[in-house]
This record gives sequence, structure tokens and C-alpha cells, in this order.
Amino acid sequence: MYICGAVLNRPAGIAFNGGILMKICITADGNNLESNVDPRFGRCAWFIFYDTLSDKFEALANTNAAGMGGVGIQNGQLMAEKGAEVIITGNLGPNAANVLQQAGIKAITGVNGKVKDAVEGFKKGTLKTDSAVTPTVSAHSGMGKRK
Repeated sequence: MYICGAVLNRPAGIAFNGGILMKICITADGNNLESNVDPRFGRCAWFIFYDTLSDKFEALANTNAAGMGGVGIQNGQLMAEKGAEVIITGNLGPNAANVLQQAGIKAITGVNGKVKDAVEGFKKGTLKTDSAVTPTVSAHSGMGKRK
């Protein structure tokens, strides 16, 4: 685990300058903001937890990625435990979407490029969540080889 700064306790979702102060999580292929957004939620390499209030982040290796099944569910539970309020990723399977929806965690899918650009897009309000968390791929879609 790599930690860059401390995460502050505060009320969730405080509006500021068109954006929202909150803890977001971006799936990544590396452990820093220069990494690319990983297109898979369940089997991404890293999670970047970013606090938009403090502008600090924590990188956490996805230890569930090599699991035989249920990794989207496990990662959804991890997001709730870590206090993530929004997930930013490429794709989201139905089991993970269900867990996130039940936990009240929003999702932004279809995102690619650098993690730092996803963070900035979220802070500026150009990346927006839908009212419901919906899957973008079928179950077990992430089990194939990475391209």
C-alpha cells in the first residue's frame, strides 16, 4: 500500500465550485496519478483512493484480482469499507454494480486516460455519475487476458 498524505474525516458530498468534496476511487494500472485508468473494476491492478478535500491519495494493490470468482463483489465491499463515495473506472460488471448500488456508492464508467485527468475531470464536474449504478459488461467479463 502506498499512502500520500492523510485522509480527513468530513461530511460526505460537500459542494464546491461546481464539483464535490468527497473520497473517490479510480481503478488504475499503477500506483500513482500518472498511471492509466484500468478498464476493469474487478480485476484492475490498483485502486487509487483520492480525497478531493485534501488532494491526497492512497494507492492500494488489488489483492482480489487473481481470485477465481466474485472479485467484483469483494471489491465493491472494499469500496464501502474504505469510504469511497464514487468509483471511476472503464467497465463495471453486474455483481459489482449491485454491491455498489446497495452501498450507496456512485459510479462513472467509460473512463480512460490518466488517473490524474480523471481526478481533474471529476473535480471540474465534466465526469458525472448516473442516478443508478448500471453494469457496462456481462458477468465474468474481466476474466480474460489483459490487452
